[in-house]
Amino acid sequence: MNITVWNENRHEQSNPKVREVYPEGIHGAIAGFLKEAGFGVRTATLDEPEHGLTDDVLSLTDVLIWWGHQAHDDVHDDVVAKVQQRVLDGMGLIVLHSGHFSKIFRTLMGTSCDLKWREADEKERMWVVNPSHPIVDGIGETIELDKEEMYGEHFDIPVPDELVFVSWFEGGEVFRSGCTYRRGLGKVFYFRPGHETYPTYHHSEIQSVITNAVRWAEPTTRPQPIRGNAKPLETIAEKE
Repeated sequence: MNITVWNENRHEQSNPKVREVYPEGIHGAIAGFLKEAGFGVRTATLDEPEHGLTDDVLSLTDVLIWWGHQAHDDVHDDVVAKVQQRVLDGMGLIVLHSGHFSKIFRTLMGTSCDLKWREADEKERMWVVNPSHPIVDGIGETIELDKEEMYGEHFDIPVPDELVFVSWFEGGEVFRSGCTYRRGLGKVFYFRPGHETYPTYHHSEIQSVITNAVRWAEPTTRPQPIRGNAKPLETIAEKE
């Protein structure tokens, strides 16, 4: 499979703490462990021409991973429309952390995707609530992160096709932190953890979940459904 890791790459340019945690950028960290898993991986960032998501890149992408935060509105609508169509045509999409507010995720969900949040260095415990799902292959009952940004309910998303993780935070909130959807022929996975100032994407179990999600989101090889006015498959008897 060919994977494209997209990151707006703005925090890395302006915040020394983020550069310290992710010297190669968040996209570089994610691309690194996916390459080690044997995937073909490229990266793309917001300030590249067409945000790095040209027609050629998208046509060669089996699964797109998306991380964004402070510059959602800077993503061009025509690029969002192209990504949406590729998902409907079968490309997998994995949306990470604050990508819940990205144009592409909100477009595919059809809701505000708003939520509660707080930055207080809280422990997060993610509970596996769908233990037979391939995204949690090799994962135990929980994943614990010593420090993360809190996201809390209500999360304004459609009811997930499958709920994979539910998070509990030290301050008491809970959150649907791993959700899958089908849109057209494409598979979408939203995965909550990954605040830019924490080393979340260096955590081995977080890496395993994303790697599993890439495999789960692999496009299905089948022809597009035929739609529109159709000739009958059988002879229709004339009615008196």
